Amino acid sequence: MNHSSQFSPQAAAQKPVALVTGAGRGIGRACALALAGAGFAVAVNDLESEATPPRRAELEAELAAAGGESLPVPGDVSDLGFHEELLARVMRRWGRLDCLVNNAGVAGLRRGDLLEVTPESYDRCMAVNTRAVFFLSQAAARQMIAAGPGGGGHRSIINITSSNARAVSIARGEYCVSKAASAMTTQLFAARLAGHGVGVYEVRPGIIATEMTKPAQARYDALIAAHAVPAERWGYPEDVARVVAAMAEGRLGYTVGQAVTVDGGLTMPRF
Repeated sequence: MNHSSQFSPQAAAQKPVALVTGAGRGIGRACALALAGAGFAVAVNDLESEATPPRRAELEAELAAAGGESLPVPGDVSDLGFHEELLARVMRRWGRLDCLVNNAGVAGLRRGDLLEVTPESYDRCMAVNTRAVFFLSQAAARQMIAAGPGGGGHRSIINITSSNARAVSIARGEYCVSKAASAMTTQLFAARLAGHGVGVYEVRPGIIATEMTKPAQARYDALIAAHAVPAERWGYPEDVARVVAAMAEGRLGYTVGQAVTVDGGLTMPRF
């Protein structure tokens, strides 16, 4: 057995641990790298596919270069039975969990008329964007409460929702509903966990350059060109990741259920 890979309580006590879902690409990947740069050991979760092994190897190398230990924990977070195994693997490796970033998310099966949304597309959005967030937050919260404050560092649950948690988009109604529900999940868990010293936050990305937004690139380019985004540019995963790292480090002290919109002003009320 390679004893260098065994759990070391001393090492675990010195380094906070984060779990990022949907960390294989886009916002999740950027969050994992930002947290590693902030001194976290990072467990990275994503679905398994043919593209996963090379993408995972590249991410692991970048996390190591950023100074972070990492642990791959592949699996489908919409499978609630997987949550116990997911957290158990993190605990076996490091003996603690300080930050959960609920980033894994899906879009509707297709954009189109609200009157044509299918139950299959609706259920898919709710399963990943809402139900998984609620119950993984619940499982992580139980773990954090049972463990106590440990080394005294900040503990957090951070939910990546969307500007569509607030802004209506009738071309993808099921997505909007799922993200709005997760916004409420943030508020509920924030109120429940504040007394335990666990910060629960929400990040609402706007038009971010990821694989999910590629199909609508022309539409978003037009919106930006029409000055719908005061910042007059696309957002990038790193823009979101910087906010997540600040939350995980505890730099939003004495805030409860704070939602930070990272959208270049897209949803700012204007006239």
